[in-house]
Amino acid sequence: MTDTYTPPKVWTHEAGNGGQFANINRPTAGATHDKDLPVGEHPLQLYSLGTPNGVKVTVMLEELLALGHSGAEYDAWLIKIGDGEQFGSGFVGANPNSKIPALVDHSTKVPTRVFESGSILLYLADKFGAFLPKDPAKRTEALNWLFWQVGATPYLGGGFGHFYAYAPEKMEYPIDRYTMEVKRQLDLLDQQLASNQFIAGDEYTIADMAVWPWYGALVRNLVYEAAEFLDAESYKHIHRWTDEIAEREPVQRGRRVNRAWGPEESQLPERHSASDFDAPPAEKVAS
Repeated sequence: MTDTYTPPKVWTHEAGNGGQFANINRPTAGATHDKDLPVGEHPLQLYSLGTPNGVKVTVMLEELLALGHSGAEYDAWLIKIGDGEQFGSGFVGANPNSKIPALVDHSTKVPTRVFESGSILLYLADKFGAFLPKDPAKRTEALNWLFWQVGATPYLGGGFGHFYAYAPEKMEYPIDRYTMEVKRQLDLLDQQLASNQFIAGDEYTIADMAVWPWYGALVRNLVYEAAEFLDAESYKHIHRWTDEIAEREPVQRGRRVNRAWGPEESQLPERHSASDFDAPPAEKVAS
């Protein structure tokens, strides 16, 4: 870097700050417009997008249904974050942080809002008694890794991903800084998976559902196109685990929900019943 930047005494927002996502980034919270959220026929109403954080929850719901929990039937509504739909008054009521995903459980006397993907996974695991060990030590280990993902991944997405793939120009210092941290995280996961089938041990848990959409996609070059740059092939144990998770049918279904890009056969912008997966591609994309 040849130019240096001297921060002003007081920062002010300027249009264009934020690179590729400048049109939806702002320094204030709250709704920008009135818009109610749709409500389908099932108790669980999900408002999301098929990004890694959204995939965590749709995978969990599809896994619960595959396990026989009929109460986990859900409606999944597409929230177009590029259009600012997360700033509608209804969505802000479900998640004041204006980030996907948001879940509203209408099976409770007063509908329960659940926001932040880690919180949703934990809520569903406790509600249905699944994918979180009953043994206190094993439960704690799964939660250790769930909250590790919640705390660590912003360095991958908002840090590395932003500066490597989305910033208006390439800058050596932030790319080097966040690359070092992402590779440290990958090494940590690789070491953990060298002696464990799944993230938290020998059981498939919500920890796997939280970590896989981010780090599995990273090593398979599905996000940021950075696998070669990160030497992702060297993390053999992550690849073994990633491929094993990807083979699960509920995971394959969950990846499609609220996805509105890519090959038509991979898209399912909205999901209201299991039969939606078998609809013709044109009908899936129509909404």
